[in-house]
Parts: sequence; C-alpha cells; structure tokens
Amino acid sequence: MPKTAINVRNLKKYYGETKAVDDISFNLMEGEVLAILGPNGAGKTTTVEMLEGLRRPDSGTIEYFEEKLPPSSDRVKEEIGVQLQSSSFFEYLSVKETLDLFRGLYTKGISSDELIKEVSLDEKKKTYTKNLSGGQLQRLAVAVSLVNDPKVIFLDEPTTGLDPQARRMLWETVLNLKKKQKTIILTTHYMEEAEHLADRIIIMDHGKIISRGTLDELIASIETEDIVSFRVRGEDEIPQEFLEMEGLKHVENRTYAVTTKDVERALGRLFERSKKFEILLDDVTIRKPNLEDVFITLTGRKLRD
Repeated sequence: MPKTAINVRNLKKYYGETKAVDDISFNLMEGEVLAILGPNGAGKTTTVEMLEGLRRPDSGTIEYFEEKLPPSSDRVKEEIGVQLQSSSFFEYLSVKETLDLFRGLYTKGISSDELIKEVSLDEKKKTYTKNLSGGQLQRLAVAVSLVNDPKVIFLDEPTTGLDPQARRMLWETVLNLKKKQKTIILTTHYMEEAEHLADRIIIMDHGKIISRGTLDELIASIETEDIVSFRVRGEDEIPQEFLEMEGLKHVENRTYAVTTKDVERALGRLFERSKKFEILLDDVTIRKPNLEDVFITLTGRKLRD
C-alpha cells in the first residue's frame, strides 16, 4: 500500500482581513502527482510555500512521511526539491558547474552528468547559464530541484512562458520522475498540463479547496454530458436577457458555453434566443466537458483570468 508523503490538516494563513489560506486539509501519497489549480489570489502559492517551509502557517499542521515530520526539520529539507516560478543563476557558471554547486549543499544526491541527461541538456553542458534559452533555464531549474534525489518535488508553474515544444519536453521529464515513484506537487496555469500529468487535482478559490479528485471525478461532479460553445459575432453590446439563458457561462471575450444533458434542447433554445435578440453566432461546437469546463463552472472564470 502507498504511504503518505504529506498530510495537511486545517491549514490557515491570514494577512489582516485577507484569508490567503482558509482552513484546508488534504494528503498526498508517495509516488503521486498532485496538481493545485486556482485563479490569481486563490491561495495556492501560499499553500505551497508553507509546505516547503518557506512560510509559517498561522495554525494547522503539515506532516511529512510516516514519521509526521514538520517542514522545518532537517530530514524534510534533505528529502524535498523545489523549483520556483523564477530562478536566478550565476551567469558565468556553466550548466554542469551550476549543478555541481547545488549538489555540494547536500549530503546525498545525483551526479550532474546524470541530471543533465535527465533534463535533456547534454548539448548545453558547458554553456554559461546567461546563454540559455527560457526553456533551457526552466529545465535547469528542474534539474537543480533534483540534485539531492528528493522524495518530494515541488514544481511551481514550471512551463509558464515556454513554447509548446519546450513545454512538452518538460512534461516528459515530469513523467519520467513519476515512473521513478517521485512524489510531485505541481501548480500550473495550463489545464492541459494538469490533465496530462496529475493523478489528482485540487481546485482552490478564495483560500479554500472548492473541489478535488481525479480528472474523471471532477468532470463527473459538474453533472453535464455535453458542452455547447459559441462566439457572438460583432462588437455591439450583448443584451442581458440573452445572457440569462439557463446553463450559460462566460468563457472569454465574446465566447460562451452552455452545459447541458440535452444537446438538441440546448441548441434549440440557443438559436431561438439568438433570433429573438438578433444576435449572430459563430463557431458553434458540441463537445464533451474537460477540466477547464469544471473550473469555469466552479469559479465562474477561466484559470488565467
């Protein structure tokens, strides 16, 4: 049976009247990838920083492994790896020299040559960090988080700002770590990333966990079978009466979606109302719900809003 890697109970962090993290509880099993999603200000970064020991909670407990160790313990510090949203490296150290430097801070770890191969930076081994591309720097940051061969790895928006090819390369690195039974906590602004990598997903908003589960469980929770999405043509103001259609959610700009269990009925109502209010529709599509639909249903906005 898998063992518990992290156990979080009744965690709180307040800043005056702002409840950054408001009494949340969850656990993470060894070898599991957990994605934490939430709009800006949801509390996910504060949560992760408390798990990493970078920020002290106001109340609640964080326990690592079966020994129930706090994040501040020396044992935990030796067993976790952290990749931050942005990292700064010495510009005139090579990739290998950078990894050797960080490896020297721990009592155990992985050789720089092995890490370079792990993150596909073989051709950049002797390159100064100042000459690396954005994607290469992100892969180096992930490699640095692995120098101590950690049991638990924190990846804080590891692919933000990367092109699709660089993003896919980092995904492969994460999947390889998963095969090695590493425990990973991932924060991301990309729904597809969470769908592709995570075993379980937590959705936060206003400091609370508003939903959690596997991808299939989250999709089932919104109790819909299909999504009808469409775009309103033109730039004229959209009548409020039209927007009051049952099941209608705003996606972005002039794009909307209707969640439904009866596609024919939803399309009939949509076309009837568009004719009544003299609204022209474009890009009308029917599809199955995905994680973004779950997020919009729960929070009323897209993840990147």
